[in-house]
Amino acid sequence: MDANDRSIISFVMLSHAIVHTYELSIPILMLLWVDAFSISIGSLAVVVSAGYAMFGLGALPTGVLADVYGSRTLIVCCLVGMSASFLLVSAAPTLHVLVLALVCWGIAASIYHPAGLSLISTGVVDRGTAFAYHGVAGNAGIALGPLVTALLLLVVDWRLVTVLLSLPSLVVAGYALTVRFDEHAGANARRADADESAAPSASSLSELWAGSKALFATGFALVFVIVMLSGLFYRGTLTLLPEILTTMLEPSIGDLRLFDPNSALASEFEPSRYFYTGLLLVGIGGQYVGGKLTDRLPTERGLVVAFGSLAVIALAFVPAARAGAVSLALVSAALGFVLFLIQPLYQATIARYSPANARGLSYGFTYVGTFGVGALGAALTGVVYDGFGIVPMFATLAGVAVLACLLSGSLLVTGDAANGTRAANVDGD
Repeated sequence: MDANDRSIISFVMLSHAIVHTYELSIPILMLLWVDAFSISIGSLAVVVSAGYAMFGLGALPTGVLADVYGSRTLIVCCLVGMSASFLLVSAAPTLHVLVLALVCWGIAASIYHPAGLSLISTGVVDRGTAFAYHGVAGNAGIALGPLVTALLLLVVDWRLVTVLLSLPSLVVAGYALTVRFDEHAGANARRADADESAAPSASSLSELWAGSKALFATGFALVFVIVMLSGLFYRGTLTLLPEILTTMLEPSIGDLRLFDPNSALASEFEPSRYFYTGLLLVGIGGQYVGGKLTDRLPTERGLVVAFGSLAVIALAFVPAARAGAVSLALVSAALGFVLFLIQPLYQATIARYSPANARGLSYGFTYVGTFGVGALGAALTGVVYDGFGIVPMFATLAGVAVLACLLSGSLLVTGDAANGTRAANVDGD
């Protein structure tokens, strides 16, 4: 790993962690917004969903812009925009202003993933390691962001908390303006590879349409469906898991408290939250291993194994949970590890099935699928959970994983066939 790789990796790690810190701090703050704005939790969830929707839907235009204007400028805009949005949240006098602030946050946050992943795939030579560290940083934000927010709320008002949360983003934006790196060093080093073939970037609607048609006429179309299924499993699992863990833990450990019931800490720290945070922390290891695996085996094969494992874990989750707290901890750890191991695998697969100059566009579509379409996973599991119970819910999730496993297997077969044809052509020449 050279100096250029290290500069890019440090930049995207910091940015990625901050994006997910904001994302997961919002549910913690919602508990206080209910009283501050005199709104029910259900109605507030609809309000918050507007910001989360923009988090996914804004990814496609950002991907296009990343190909045209480069990633550094866009990520700086993302960081400054998120900081400004949280400052607006802190000063929101009415619910309408809060909605506006959250929508602005979603638009700003949507910039990061297509721009950041495009920067890794075109700027870094050692992409596997970069994806690994990038994923680790994201999971650090996912796991520690809610914890830091909850701890701050113990000592200061939520409005001051949002002000404090806005500051790290500005610091990283300042760092981005000083750090030096070449955004195209990795692509230039791999120019002879098939997945780094030149392709015109989309700078107009007609070029966007043409580029999109060309992109989906390749193996990327199948990768896109796999990514959507991954997003459905991800949102469908993590959205309801805190409540499910609470239900599953109660028979095993009862009303266990680590703090005095009269302490302010008692209301913030419940056993289910320990399990949930632990699951997310285990995901850091999954992200790292998944990133390393992208350099050591065909990513399609890794996806087959990972999705197959998720299906098994989903079917085993309820029986393991009912067997006691220890088995619940083990199956939760397995779920967290594999769930996040998949992300660097499909990110690297996208890089293989898209041209370098359209990498931003490909990641834009990817995160529309992951965060946009994938957000429907929460609704899917919620309906099944309310109507039929926890076992059918996990069975549904297992079905999603099985379908993704089969499609990944299809991609492996066609990918091997394509590689074989390419090798034969090279030998023949």
